[in-house]
Amino acid sequence: MSAPVETAATAARTAPAAVIVAIDGPAGTGKSSTSRSVATQLGLSYLDTGAQYRAITWWMISNGIDVQDSAAVATAADKPVIVSGTDASNPTITVDGVDASGPIRTQEVTARVSAVSAVPEVRTVITELQRSIAAGAGNGIVVEGRDIGTTVLPDADLKVFLTASPEARAARRSGELKGKEATDLAATREALIKRDAIDSGRKTSPLAKAADAVEVDTTDLTLQQVIECVVTLVEEKRAAR
Repeated sequence: MSAPVETAATAARTAPAAVIVAIDGPAGTGKSSTSRSVATQLGLSYLDTGAQYRAITWWMISNGIDVQDSAAVATAADKPVIVSGTDASNPTITVDGVDASGPIRTQEVTARVSAVSAVPEVRTVITELQRSIAAGAGNGIVVEGRDIGTTVLPDADLKVFLTASPEARAARRSGELKGKEATDLAATREALIKRDAIDSGRKTSPLAKAADAVEVDTTDLTLQQVIECVVTLVEEKRAAR
């Protein structure tokens, strides 16, 4: 007997449901590695929203704008053209057509991104960009950031909030930077704590856990364990739909 021919209707019924996954949390919790791996494993698009804020910060610095001058930053917020590639295996980001994937990871940008991202006009521009990208991801998407589940995509199908102790986060961040720039564990820890305070205390879209988010403490978990945990949550959500 020949195998049944799969029709378009049958394929639609058997294909995994597209889901929008919001993964929030402070730096050093494994957010980026987890988000990319989950997206890759499940065939979803991927968006690193933090890279977009880094990109606009890099543009401000490159164009001689004082990032501590919120009025100047606000005026220029809509000038750079930021394009984010959503292929989890090779995420890209360009600013005015220039590859910014390397420049946005410098310590100079890291030290200034919180000031730029706290400006309401910047958040408005970037939030609109993020929503547009998520809406266009027909296969579903994993979006990582700090205010995705609370502000950017409050109706996301699944919200995950990653946490970890300051010590664990500092060790991970120092490991990420090793070989790129000289790092000091204690200094990294203090920088993370300072950024947490800024991100959590800003008036516009602060870093916060959504009321309906699943919290995952990654302090004592391996990266693979965290990935498996989130993949399971996504698969459960897909099954429920």
